[in-house]
Amino acid sequence: MDLFEKCYSFVRADEVKAKGLYPYFRAIEENEGPVVRIEGRNIIMAGSNNYLGLTAHPKVKEASMNAIKKYGTGCSGSRYLTGTVDLHIELEHRLAEFLGFESVLLFSTGYQTAIGVISTLASKGDYVILDKENHACIVNGAMMAKGGFAEFVRYKHNDMEDLEKVLAKIPESVGKFIITDGVFSVTGEIVDLPNLTRVAKKYGARLLVDDAHAVGVIGKGGRGTPSHYELEAETDLVMGTFSKTFSSLGGFVAGPERVTNYLKHHSPAIIFSASPTPASCAAALASLDLLIEEPWRVDKLISNSNKMRKGFKELGFTIVEHETAIVPVIVGDVDKAFLLWRELFDLGVFVNAFIPPGVPPNMSMMRTSYMATHEDVHLERILDAFKIAGKHLGLI
Repeated sequence: MDLFEKCYSFVRADEVKAKGLYPYFRAIEENEGPVVRIEGRNIIMAGSNNYLGLTAHPKVKEASMNAIKKYGTGCSGSRYLTGTVDLHIELEHRLAEFLGFESVLLFSTGYQTAIGVISTLASKGDYVILDKENHACIVNGAMMAKGGFAEFVRYKHNDMEDLEKVLAKIPESVGKFIITDGVFSVTGEIVDLPNLTRVAKKYGARLLVDDAHAVGVIGKGGRGTPSHYELEAETDLVMGTFSKTFSSLGGFVAGPERVTNYLKHHSPAIIFSASPTPASCAAALASLDLLIEEPWRVDKLISNSNKMRKGFKELGFTIVEHETAIVPVIVGDVDKAFLLWRELFDLGVFVNAFIPPGVPPNMSMMRTSYMATHEDVHLERILDAFKIAGKHLGLI
């Protein structure tokens, strides 16, 4: 059989495009945060992970440009060899201090962080234990560990009783590595960290929390899930990304120095990947400064998200309700999800259409997300668009 046969037989995307309903890979021509330009039109952005609205902040852009002038556009090597600049080390130290961990290690992307940490720490005979709704990067990291002969098991979503049942079946003598999203990326739910840390301690398991959608969103001053629950001392490792709150590109893991040191010398994702660019590090550092100096941004972000949760419910939509920047509006049917996305786009609002297998069957949704820089006029226009389109499609 021809290896490419599956490529030529995949026509679902073409069918959706032919109907004018394709919501993916839309090119953004200008981006000022809450409003973007797509296909020559100004569109209110209600689907970005730019949670604090810093991608267009003058200080962040200036820091990035100054870094290019000083260091050039790239590092031309891995951290292990010629790719480390002083900005990498400064950002690691600053992040460790901010998050309250002993050490931080940078990776080139958030995705690579998960791959590089999980597949390196979990070795032959160890068990990797995942929440069933963890992000794809975590699942793929576990699959790589399995390729190295680690075992890979899952527990029911945010169900600590089921986690305990899973752990009880694992031999006491093996290494156990529990990995969970802090804020789940699709629904915005927050992990039950108090019970998770209790169960992990009972069974001698180590814990990694992916705080990609939590840092800058929840916790004291935006310090993430462990801070939200005051469980920093009970959380072994935290990983995150610079592509959301920190308005840049890259990833990190925070934890004990001995662990980050081991990863630094053993993780292929560090040793064989080009390091984060100077401009990316400078942007992340500037964003961290703003997060510390302007804590109102975290409060405004949650205030905006709460306003939208209330507004959607008052209109009659079904939402997944939590205390984060992600507000999913449940549609159910795939075809209706595409139709709703198109109507919202025509009304000047961009959201993310999530369909199976990214969500369970009959759980297609508009995954909306908000920024600290959204103003009331933006939020009201989003609600107005949902009201018009929702009534037209019989959803409310």
